[in-house]
Amino acid sequence: MEGRERRADGKQEGGRAGGLFAGKSLVRRIEWLNQTRSNRASDSMLSSTARLSISPLAKRVLSVPLATQASENIDAADGGLTRKKDNGDGIQPFEKIPHTGNNGWINLLRFWKEDRFKDLHKHMETTFSTLGPIYRENLGSQSTVNILLPADIGELFRSEGLHPRRMTLQPWATHRETRKHSKGVFLKNGTEWRADRLLLNREVMMSSAVRRFLPLLDDVARDFCLMLRRRVETEGNRGDGCHRLTLDPSPDLFRFALEASCHVLYGERIGLFSSSPSQESERFIWAVERMLATTPPLLYLPSRLLLRLRAPLWTQHATAWDHIFSHAEARIQTGYQRLRAQQSGAVDTAVGGPAGRFAGVLGQLMERGQLSLELIKANITELMAGGVDTTAVPLQFALFELARNPEVQERVRAQVQLSWKQASGDAQRVLQGAPLLKGTVKETLRLYPVGITVQRYPVRDIVLQNYHIPAGTLVQACLYPLGRSRDVFLEPERFQPTRWEPSKTGFPRDTEDQGASFRSLAFGFGARQCVGRRIAENEMQLLLMHVLLNFRLSITSSEDLKTKYTLILQPESPPSITFTTL
Repeated sequence: MEGRERRADGKQEGGRAGGLFAGKSLVRRIEWLNQTRSNRASDSMLSSTARLSISPLAKRVLSVPLATQASENIDAADGGLTRKKDNGDGIQPFEKIPHTGNNGWINLLRFWKEDRFKDLHKHMETTFSTLGPIYRENLGSQSTVNILLPADIGELFRSEGLHPRRMTLQPWATHRETRKHSKGVFLKNGTEWRADRLLLNREVMMSSAVRRFLPLLDDVARDFCLMLRRRVETEGNRGDGCHRLTLDPSPDLFRFALEASCHVLYGERIGLFSSSPSQESERFIWAVERMLATTPPLLYLPSRLLLRLRAPLWTQHATAWDHIFSHAEARIQTGYQRLRAQQSGAVDTAVGGPAGRFAGVLGQLMERGQLSLELIKANITELMAGGVDTTAVPLQFALFELARNPEVQERVRAQVQLSWKQASGDAQRVLQGAPLLKGTVKETLRLYPVGITVQRYPVRDIVLQNYHIPAGTLVQACLYPLGRSRDVFLEPERFQPTRWEPSKTGFPRDTEDQGASFRSLAFGFGARQCVGRRIAENEMQLLLMHVLLNFRLSITSSEDLKTKYTLILQPESPPSITFTTL
């Protein structure tokens, strides 16, 4: 599969913006809201609305028939939710979009006071349930329009232009500017972004690149399972000819993700599966986690003001980034010296690797010489920082869901075992013959998206849910409520990897052509999708493949995991899983 994402055309999207609710928007929005409410348990609804601090007036409004609500101008003056009056079937102005309160600073204070940032994904889900499939939100200096239906998302992406823009993570950009670091493609826009991105795509996104780095990822996944099997056989209980051990796999998964990233990016192993992994690598993992945790609250405050004030939160954030850059620069310098030695004839193999073997993305970029060393450093650092938690955490969720769904686990394992036998253990052929592995990853990311939004600034005026959206407005597709919406997925609470098979059994029939290409967006979309997508997809599939070939997974409690948001979605407490040898 090529790195360039296939765009959907008008036929696939089923017509004008607004998708499921275009045209007679008032009636359709009322039907959608009634259906959404009936799909959720009343207890859950009451607890969710309580968290939103809805005023007594707004609470009474929720019990009024929706047809009555839609004909009134309802405003919770204390900062609660607001639904504006509909003036008929014509396109409504931007100001009429339902919103959570116009004063962004009051909203931000409420978020801080109620510690709501960690539950931002739940806040979005509850707000959609209350206001419908589109709403405005102001937080501090940020103003967004939030959407969740695939047809609306498709309309947004069709207006992204040649140089798609998403929200700039200003704390990251300020760090680069104050430290005099170059910016990678994640923080760039315009023609400069496009030029660098096309060069990177060749090394990390295209099919030829996947064929080069897949063996390196497979080596790490095999070694991870060998390490884990030794541990289970040494520390676990023996019975029925098997060994079993219950453990929290998250620390080992973080080491796996870092080891795999280093192997692909630098062409070298760093020995994280040894009995005593290096403190340097452990500090790097800590720095990435700290950087992610301090980013969300900094998004809504002026970064340079916090810098001048030497605010503790900013200091922690910048210190974490400094350590990430220091770690990456040391690896890059080593790779650069190896390449120079190889070019001078001091060594016989490229960048110190075995003859004919892919020596890492860094080596490829240096050999081509199309990016400056500073730009290579910036982009490799971004790939490193974005390649640890964003892989390790989804693997925690995937192992948990496979463990609490034994029928699904056995079905995926049977397909993997058959493909393994037919492919004689060739990793690429095994993955091709076991599409349920990819379905498992997609299903995991549907329920637990790493990033909970995908943003774009449309380059032209568009219409969403019969509301006018001016060009240049920040619009967010909200992935957590999207993945759990009954209007988009049949039985969304079920972990069902087969829903992604060509038969499309996991989607409502009347929505099969309504933005079908925009149901799975965990890696973004189009030219601006995640640049490390192919690395992450294959890394997760290979790890799951080797785990299922070696272990049966089980858990003691099948209760849902509680989650929190720290720029990425992750468990509040990592799940413990029992690994039983096969």
